[in-house]
Parts: sequence; structure tokens; C-alpha cells
Amino acid sequence: MTIGGERDGGTGQAWEAVGGAPELVERVRFEGAGNLGEGPLPVRELARATVAVCGLAAGELAAVRARGATGDPLPLVVHEAAVAAAFVSERHLRVAGRPTVTFAPLSGFWRAADGWVRTHANYPHHEAALVRALGLTSPAPEALRAAVAGRTAVEVQELVYGAGGLAVAVARRYGDPQPLVETVRTTGERGRVLGGAPPGRPATGVRVLDLTRVIAGPVATRTLGLLGADVLRIDPPGLPEADDAYADTGFGKRSALLDLARAADRAVFEGLLAEADVVVTGYRPGALERHGFGARELLERWPGLVVAELCAWGWRAPQPWAGRRGFDSLVQAGYGIAAACAGPDGTPGVLPAQALDHGTGYLVAAGVMRALAEGGGRGLRFSLAGTGSWLVRGLAGARAEDGAGAPQYAAEPWLRETGSGYGVLRHAASPFGEWAGGPSRWGTDPAVWLPR
Repeated sequence: MTIGGERDGGTGQAWEAVGGAPELVERVRFEGAGNLGEGPLPVRELARATVAVCGLAAGELAAVRARGATGDPLPLVVHEAAVAAAFVSERHLRVAGRPTVTFAPLSGFWRAADGWVRTHANYPHHEAALVRALGLTSPAPEALRAAVAGRTAVEVQELVYGAGGLAVAVARRYGDPQPLVETVRTTGERGRVLGGAPPGRPATGVRVLDLTRVIAGPVATRTLGLLGADVLRIDPPGLPEADDAYADTGFGKRSALLDLARAADRAVFEGLLAEADVVVTGYRPGALERHGFGARELLERWPGLVVAELCAWGWRAPQPWAGRRGFDSLVQAGYGIAAACAGPDGTPGVLPAQALDHGTGYLVAAGVMRALAEGGGRGLRFSLAGTGSWLVRGLAGARAEDGAGAPQYAAEPWLRETGSGYGVLRHAASPFGEWAGGPSRWGTDPAVWLPR
């Protein structure tokens, strides 16, 4: 295994990005085949590297909590079939026997007068904005197809974003380079001293305030929950999460609703922050700052916190993109990945998994655990575009030795059935073990920490 080079499939690059000691990469061993290597880009390498880095960070935190000093993690085995199953967890999900709907009818690629547009209309308010922006006579694919065909791709993009919807012109080249991980602030203050932790649960007793939605952030926090953290997700009551999305990513956490515009709810939120160890945010830049809870304000008031910020388009993206909403599918389109995956007829394509979401999620969890192992007091930044930049640049040429023509993996050994607030779920297991139970229903838990 060559650290940072082709033979480790990019694990060394990702581990270096989160600040890990390079020699620890030698402790990773990969087993089996994941078969996420289809297409022109090294998705399999991204998947296994981000999971490996998360595992290394968990091992390091476990060692620190066992010894109270510099960690010396045990060897790590990554089962690639488990990684592959987890990276498409939303496809494996069955809710009380029912398949889930991954994309709504108005979400997809549409041919414009001069190229292609990708839309995202899974949430009702985004669909309504799309219909309103383009003056559609009905929320039907035929109406959207006709409306897009008569406009340029950028015209559609700007009309829809201006109305509060989501549409992106498919870029023909890769976007500007973005960092994979950024440490933007180190306060010099240590967080709460962590004692010992049970085997396999190095984040036990760590309180994580989860301010994320959809996939990337929730993947990070469900992973921290599996590893022992007390994860409490907070959402505003007027912005409901899709049931299927929360059934997939709500494992390992509880979910409560608070309206920060109400004084009483704001007081509860500040009380939670005062006792938190970690805050993970996934709202677009500026959204939490309006309430006085941006990362800078959080670290000024509670300097021992670990604050991990996640956005779609990258913190160094040019305006107006840095402040725009985005999802994995849109970043693939806007960053040039969809064009790179185009079919023979030029129709844009997609990665074999929502790898920017899942990969970024595991990187966020890894960055949080490394920061905890080093005492806390740190601000970190991640983005889907940063992970995409690494995929198309840093991982180029980093195909695993057996990546070409890897055999199809069997997902069934990594699927489980668990009861939940939504009924019995068939779901993908975590690469790191088993959740104690399924998620409650979104927004139905009290906004309180569990006793330590």
C-alpha cells in the first residue's frame, strides 16, 4: 500500500486531508469487491477511501480515550461489499415492504435550447417554485420538457433559482478546484475531557447537535450515532423532511423541532448548545448566521466546540454559487461530472451512487472524530463540490489494483430488517456495525440530551 498514491486507492490523500498521521494508513486492509467502479470516474476508490478514513479516525479516538494520550489505532479491515451497499442505502431501503421513491417526476435532466438542465423537485416547495418560475400549466414532465426546450440552460437555471427552486445548467467542463477539507479555525480551547469508551463505540458520551438535512450531513451524524454519540437532530417545524429520507438516515439519532424565531424555542436551542460537544451544520452559507448561530458565533461563545460546516458548492465558489442550495445530483451536473458520464448520444449521466453525498458524510464524521481526539475547539468545512473536485482530480489514476472489471458484490449479507417509527425497515447495514434500533418518526422526540 502506497500512502497517497495509486495503490491505496486515495485513502492516504483523504487521511492527510483530515490531518491524520500518514503512517496510520498502513493499518488499513480492504477485503472483497464493491463494484462501484463503473464509469469513467473512480467512485469505488472514493467510497472505500472515505469509509477507511472514518474507521481510522474512530480507531484513533478510541485509542486516545483508552490511553488519554496520542492514539495508536488497531488494524482496520474495510469490507468493500458493506461499503458499496451503504453508498446506495437509499436504493436498498424498503419501508414496511414498500420501495422508496428516490427522485420525483420533475427531478432529472431536460434538454434546453443550447444544452441540458438538471432539476431537483423532490420537496413540494421546490416543485412549486419550479412550476411557478417556468409558468408551467401543470406539474407534469411534458409541461416541464416543453418549457425548458424553448430556453437556454442558464436562463432556466437563473429563473428557477430566482423563484426559490433548484435547477442547474449541465457544465461541459470540471469546475474550479475546491479543497477536500478545510480547518478554518482552531480556538486553542479544549472541549470537555472524554473518559474511557466501550469497545467499538469511541464516541460514547459525545453530544452532537445535528443541523443537517437530506443525505450528506445525516450520513455523518448517523455514523457518529452508531459509534456511540448522543445525536440530536433539530429542524424548523415549517420545513418537513421526507419520510423516506429520514427512514434511511435517521438511524442512530433522535429528531426534534425548534423554531428559532420563537424566544422559547431559541432558549431551548441555546441550552442544547451549552451542553454540546459537536455541532454539524448543513444549511447553505448565511442561513444560520441570520439567527446568530453561524460557526464563528458558535466558536466565540463556546470555544471548546467542534463545529463542522457542510455546503453544496464549496466555500471558495464564486458568487452567487457559494450561497446557493444544492444536492448531490445538482453538483454532479454543475461541476462537470454529469457531462463526463454522458452516454454515446451525449445525454448527461450520473455516478453509480450519490457518492458526493455519502463520501462527504463519512469525511465529516472522520473530521469530527479527529478533532475530538485532539481536544476539540475547531471549525471544519466540507462541501459536495470539494469531494467532487477530489474525485475528478485527486483520485484520477488512483484506481484500486483490482478495480477494472471487479466482480459484482452481493448486497444481501449487508441488508438488515429493523423496526422503526415508520414500520419495519429493510436497510443497508453500516460498514461499522449494527444500530441498536431504527429511527423514530421525524420531529417527534423531545429537544433534550440523554443523561451522560
